[in-house]
Amino acid sequence: MHTIRRRQLLASAAGGLLLAPFYSILNGQPVYAAGAKQAKRLLIFGTMGTKPDMWTPKFSGETITQFSAMTAAFADAEVRDKIVLIEGLPAENVSNNHGAPDAITGMGNGYYAVNNVQQLMQSLDQFVADGLVKAGVRRPISSLILGAETSGANSMFFRAGKNLPPIASPTSAFNSVFSSIPMVGGMTPTGPDPVAKRRKSILDLITAETKDLQSRVGAADRSKLESHLESIRELENKLGASSGGGGGSVDPGPVIMCTPPGRPTDSTSKSPLANNLLHLDIIVNAFACDITRVASIQWGTDQTMQVELPTLKGEQHNGFIHSGAGENFKGLVALEAWQAETFVNLLKALKKKPEPTDPSQTLFDSTLVVWARDMGDAVDHNMKSMRFVLAGGAGGYLKTGSGGRYIHDTSRHERVLLTAAAAMGITDFKGFGDPKLATKTPLPSLIA
Repeated sequence: MHTIRRRQLLASAAGGLLLAPFYSILNGQPVYAAGAKQAKRLLIFGTMGTKPDMWTPKFSGETITQFSAMTAAFADAEVRDKIVLIEGLPAENVSNNHGAPDAITGMGNGYYAVNNVQQLMQSLDQFVADGLVKAGVRRPISSLILGAETSGANSMFFRAGKNLPPIASPTSAFNSVFSSIPMVGGMTPTGPDPVAKRRKSILDLITAETKDLQSRVGAADRSKLESHLESIRELENKLGASSGGGGGSVDPGPVIMCTPPGRPTDSTSKSPLANNLLHLDIIVNAFACDITRVASIQWGTDQTMQVELPTLKGEQHNGFIHSGAGENFKGLVALEAWQAETFVNLLKALKKKPEPTDPSQTLFDSTLVVWARDMGDAVDHNMKSMRFVLAGGAGGYLKTGSGGRYIHDTSRHERVLLTAAAAMGITDFKGFGDPKLATKTPLPSLIA
């Protein structure tokens, strides 16, 4: 039987690192407005929809009097004053179902045109990243998308109408992020980044070498491998755009001296949860090194997420959501509670890292964290009431309240996305979201 020699995939050290997670297969244009109150970093935390009546906290006006069992972690005294819960906002097409792009694009499955020219979907992270680059706020990576077990279905992220696959492997994510720029001796690039250029040629080599591999593995593994390579290619393109690799581009600016985390080893667990915890550590440290200003993480896909926790095991979509009624959605409540706790731990991790452009502050002070969902009511599959959690210091942009703040708003959910863009200084929304949206403005109730 013909075998593929490992040395073929280890033709270069970087090549081996990028494809390390797949060795087991061998064995089987916006305006930027700098303001006094403005976030410097955007982090999107993407999950499936939930069960609304079990998520909503008890409240009086905008004051949260008691968090639900799903959101109980938000009562943590260290972060609760900087957390805002929002619901009630419908998408453009409330009947859009699995894999609909509405969540952070503002555009559903319909046809959108301006002067008979189709408008392509762009997710919030890509829109903000492009706006920052256009305004001259350039970092080695313009935007970073990570997320375990996201192949075989749509992610929440889109660029020019194309669905973007997250990098699933923490090992590959680490190697891609922390080899993107030199960090020795406070070195400052003075032109196109040679490391990024070198990686590009290596990735081209790897892609060629994996053609034979792709032809010899099963359909499921082939899909995962292709998604992995595509996500690395997307990141490579961003590296070229942000680090002087194209015509008219400029130097990304000084490299921040920092200590990157230890290189992670991908979890062998069937659950993506362990790998996503590693991804969160990579994102926090990428922020701390000022490698990127925009990062996103997705938990599972619109179709599935395997859960392997000490006290909870199962599959989110068909198990906890669609087969959960018999036990009053006990599994879904437990998973949501765990994700809320993870969200809080993320905020605390941001608090422990200094803001690299202003060491008198922390990353928490400068970052807007947005928990967004692919739909509103996961059980009934509709987008009648999309919900968000906004958190972080956000440079003082976000209006918060003592003990947490609750808002119920019935205008379009896209306005929360516009608020997040405005928090990052992007104030011209042309080219983003539904061109037919009459009120193309942020939600005033969210602005301090």
